[in-house]
Amino acid sequence: MFLLRHIRFLKAVLIHSLSAFGGPQGHLGMMIKTFVEKRKDLSHQELLDINAFCQIMPGATSTQTLTLIGYKRGGPKLALLTLLIWMIPAVTLMSAFSFIVSSNASNFKTSLFSFIQPMAIGFLVFAATRTFRLIKTTISTVIMVLSCLATFFLFNSPWIFPAILFFGAIVSILFEKKIVDEIPWKKRKISWGIAVAFVFVFISSGFISETARKQQWKERTPYNLFENMYRFGSMVFGGADVLIPIMYEQFVVRPETDRIKQNNQNVIKINRDDFLTGAGIVRAIPGPAFSISAFIGGLAMSNRDTFYQVLGCIIAAFAIFLPSSFLVLFFYPIWENLHRFKVLQQIMMGINSAVVGIMIASIIYLTKDTILPFIGEPAISSILFFSVLFSTFSLLIFTKIPAPFITIGCLLLGLLVG
Repeated sequence: MFLLRHIRFLKAVLIHSLSAFGGPQGHLGMMIKTFVEKRKDLSHQELLDINAFCQIMPGATSTQTLTLIGYKRGGPKLALLTLLIWMIPAVTLMSAFSFIVSSNASNFKTSLFSFIQPMAIGFLVFAATRTFRLIKTTISTVIMVLSCLATFFLFNSPWIFPAILFFGAIVSILFEKKIVDEIPWKKRKISWGIAVAFVFVFISSGFISETARKQQWKERTPYNLFENMYRFGSMVFGGADVLIPIMYEQFVVRPETDRIKQNNQNVIKINRDDFLTGAGIVRAIPGPAFSISAFIGGLAMSNRDTFYQVLGCIIAAFAIFLPSSFLVLFFYPIWENLHRFKVLQQIMMGINSAVVGIMIASIIYLTKDTILPFIGEPAISSILFFSVLFSTFSLLIFTKIPAPFITIGCLLLGLLVG
């Protein structure tokens, strides 16, 4: 009965998981189109509230946002089903690519994804215009502008995103007087068992992994892999843009240091070219970019048989998504219970203003390398790029065409033009 009641919602989640390109910002635009404007599972203000909350949590932002949409609709059980349906397609694809890369069986250059980036930016522009309605006061405008400038000039600094969100919240608390329309809320029960489970897994996985390292267990790789991924999922802010460089340092750079070579012969090591191939592939497939964990897990255990490589994919994906799920399902009820306090409304206004600034900066940053040659000497590639971008935005604004059909159209266009 539970599944029957939510089957249409879960179907929408599956379609979203197969068509959501463009990272967290692009995903937000698609969520607005699908779950707010088309399905009306929640209001625009409720979605922005969830997104603001997820921005200040470690882990995969778009994954947490979608998980909490399921939570608001059907509680923890539907939240977990939503998470599984969202992550499985991307995890499956990245797991398959780990086998292909480890066997050196293919070259991944393809025209299929040629127009995915401008399409994703089109979704980002759409999300920014929809969210811009929150900028109603002088203070929120100042936060937006300063956040935009800071993000653009410090885009590659991993600390900039949490710092900007913190800045927006503090400025809003100190100076903002106008309060947005209150979001409907009901008192939520706090599940302390989730917090206990998070801490227990964090400590025990670290202890077991370190014991396996010190005692040189023959089958230590699965334990080390789980601990690495669980730690990343627990502590990484800023999404995949921060996760991928951290993974690169952990699995590519660190194993090549003299200290590791001398003292730790069995550390997990990934070939640099293979890692960069996976980092490129994950940007070209739909779904969460944290699914790169399955790719890394598969490569980490590719020196064994097929069973162990599949096991590596499963362990890595499970470990990286588990802690962020624990965290949002524990802290979000607390967040909702705080909605009756004025200060939370001020914090939300500041964070949402900062998010708009980050969106605008992201749009400029992602298009600047195309704009410069376009201004000097219009190239056919630049014209196509902006044509797809503006077409995507226009279709989202002026038509009721579902987001997945726009994605399919851009994929087909890439094949035809390529």
